[in-house]
Amino acid sequence: MFVEPYSLKNKVERVLFQVVWTLFVRPFPRRILRKWNIAVLRMFGAQVSWSAVVYSKTKIQFPKNLIMDDESCLAENTILENAAPVHLMRGSIVSQYSYLCTASHDIRNADFPQFSKPITIGKGSWVTASCFIGPGVTVGDRAVVGARSAVFKDVEPNTVVGGNPAKFIKYRNLGGGRFTIKIMINIIRCFLLIFK
Repeated sequence: MFVEPYSLKNKVERVLFQVVWTLFVRPFPRRILRKWNIAVLRMFGAQVSWSAVVYSKTKIQFPKNLIMDDESCLAENTILENAAPVHLMRGSIVSQYSYLCTASHDIRNADFPQFSKPITIGKGSWVTASCFIGPGVTVGDRAVVGARSAVFKDVEPNTVVGGNPAKFIKYRNLGGGRFTIKIMINIIRCFLLIFK
């Protein structure tokens, strides 16, 4: 028999957040009130840096399980089913239509009990458009996950992966940490200009 993993308090908090986000954040285009988006998330327990970017069309299930460091970005129509923590480290980007899912069900048990494991997106890494990141995955620092990839295992730092399931494609030759930060800042600027 399936056991409900969420308390009544948890369900009420989620519904209240969804109502507030839908009425007071989603109607505003793109990132017009960026600091307001962050303030609303913080009111519901998220740990989001003021320099992070969270687009208004982002869908977040549990704001209290969201951690976003400086200059990290959740793009338009990204979905976070975050029953466990999702941590976007400094300068990381999750592009549009990507789906980060920390929960699943144990298929070895006839009752399919739910379990959840945290997801970490490393410093300066980029999860490109329409990717799936599964429970317990860590995307290493400065890694790139190619468009439409499905990631079920950890991604090593400084690598490019792609496909379903995601497989190693190549190493990134970045020439040093300082150069990496400049590249990521330029990528973010390009996205912001394109999607204004």
